[in-house]
Amino acid sequence: MIETLIWYWATHYCCEVEMIVAVAREKSDSRSALIPEAVERLVRIQGIKVHVETNLSTHWTDEDYRTAGAEVVKNRGALFERADVILRINPSDMQEIEHARRGALHISLLDPYNNRKLVEAYVRAGVDALSLEMIPRTTLAQKMDVLSSQASLAGYAAVIKAAERLARIFPMMMTPAGTITPAKVFIIGAGVAGLQAIATAKRLGARVEAFDTRSVVEEQVQSLGAKFLKVDLGETGQTKDGYAKALTPEQMSRQQEAMSRAIASSDVTITTAKLFGRKSPILITSKMLKLLKPGSVIVDLAAGSGGNVEGVEVDKEIVLNGVRIIGIDNLPGEVAVHASQMFASNMVNLLGHIYDADKDALKLDESSGADEIALGCVIVRGGAIVHKSIKAHYRGE
Repeated sequence: MIETLIWYWATHYCCEVEMIVAVAREKSDSRSALIPEAVERLVRIQGIKVHVETNLSTHWTDEDYRTAGAEVVKNRGALFERADVILRINPSDMQEIEHARRGALHISLLDPYNNRKLVEAYVRAGVDALSLEMIPRTTLAQKMDVLSSQASLAGYAAVIKAAERLARIFPMMMTPAGTITPAKVFIIGAGVAGLQAIATAKRLGARVEAFDTRSVVEEQVQSLGAKFLKVDLGETGQTKDGYAKALTPEQMSRQQEAMSRAIASSDVTITTAKLFGRKSPILITSKMLKLLKPGSVIVDLAAGSGGNVEGVEVDKEIVLNGVRIIGIDNLPGEVAVHASQMFASNMVNLLGHIYDADKDALKLDESSGADEIALGCVIVRGGAIVHKSIKAHYRGE
């Protein structure tokens, strides 16, 4: 309390007030929302000061952050009380929100469609909330798109994890003892994660086949050296944000029949199908698992949202019918240094976009000059839920 009072007096009566961006340590995540390099970029913006919690990262020291221009704060509660902007990867819990001052902005992955109680907690606390998942998928917003940056690393990490667990090598080898045939990898979903998984598996020397309900991605798959599995599903497509549309039960049945053959002949299968705001579709049933060769490996990137594989367990590796199923939810955390680097870069770009240095204010609504990016991802503003889609979802519309 004394530390907070001293800070308040010093900033409000001794010098010009600056906007404080605070970064707290993630409780169960090896990533960090800002790295020292990103701190250097932020503090160069007129009017921004950065405070970080002590021991923010296991990959960078407190001294690294101080050298970059950040103030290191030992008291977690005081960190939240001081902040004008709170940067997180994962949302703060209920108790932490109570420490945040009214009018502060909380920025993190929020999953607002499935986290109503948490969203309403921000409303009660008078804390504005921005959901990183809701950033529009436009050309201008690409440099702020954490879903894409983290998904790319998840696709890479999934292949590396599968290669570690598979009891054979990926590339073909011609040796005096004979020729070793390459492993076969089947990837379901050719979004950002899927495409990176394809590229990584090909670099490791595997034969790669991929499937996606969107026929428009066939050329991208082939450009990476993979075979595209064609399945006649009738009319499909993608949303305006580039996500695959949900399939009808009949289309799902046709898809599973075709995929069963591809999965049965594969050594590794990687599933990447997520439906934003909804439970992930089951693509590999327990019946299909029985077709796989013993020793096969499946990595389910959608485990945290229900899973694409029937029987998958979040953050566990299990063996069913001789098949190893990996359900790690936070695969980007497996490569935390680069995941933090990319996430932090996204955050600097986002803050630079929504912060008006001339007015020392954030552009979060139309009255403050917000554009479609801010309007598309601000969920709570001024003690109320302001995002139209989220409000409609909560009303059951």
